[in-house]
Amino acid sequence: MYLISVYFDPTTTKRIQSLINQVAAATQNTYMTQKQVPPHLTISSIEARSIDVLIPPIKRLEGTLKQGTVQFVTVGQLLPYVLYIAPVLNLYLQELAVQVYDAISAISQTTISTYYRPLSWLPHVTIAKTLSKEQMLTAFSVVQNRFSVFEGRIIEIGVAKVNPHEDILRYHLD
Repeated sequence: MYLISVYFDPTTTKRIQSLINQVAAATQNTYMTQKQVPPHLTISSIEARSIDVLIPPIKRLEGTLKQGTVQFVTVGQLLPYVLYIAPVLNLYLQELAVQVYDAISAISQTTISTYYRPLSWLPHVTIAKTLSKEQMLTAFSVVQNRFSVFEGRIIEIGVAKVNPHEDILRYHLD
């Protein structure tokens, strides 16, 4: 599986990483820190036989995708294992997701996850995953006490392999 994700400006990255670190320390669940998963927002999740089919269409987007701002407003759970923060799905984020989807949807050797298609996507940034029920309660308490609404700037896009996370391609947006 491969992810097409966007990445944030240094201030936003630092803020999200701090939440990840605090949750890891409080829960003793170090999945995100041990695997060195950077703060990111996944635009698409794709099954493909080879990364070679994904790189050309993502490279062709270079110079067409723009940086933009999102506002993080809520904390949520993908039960039973994932805690996340989520931005408002604004016009910028929706158009970015559609541009990426349009670029990759015609590749015959791939399958895009149904959870990452237009109008069925829940944009979120994972703070912790593989949490037990007890860890989820602790993690939620930590984030509840430390989260407040904030804006972040999306400045990069990339393709990564998962398990473990490995950047394959990453570039700055205009």
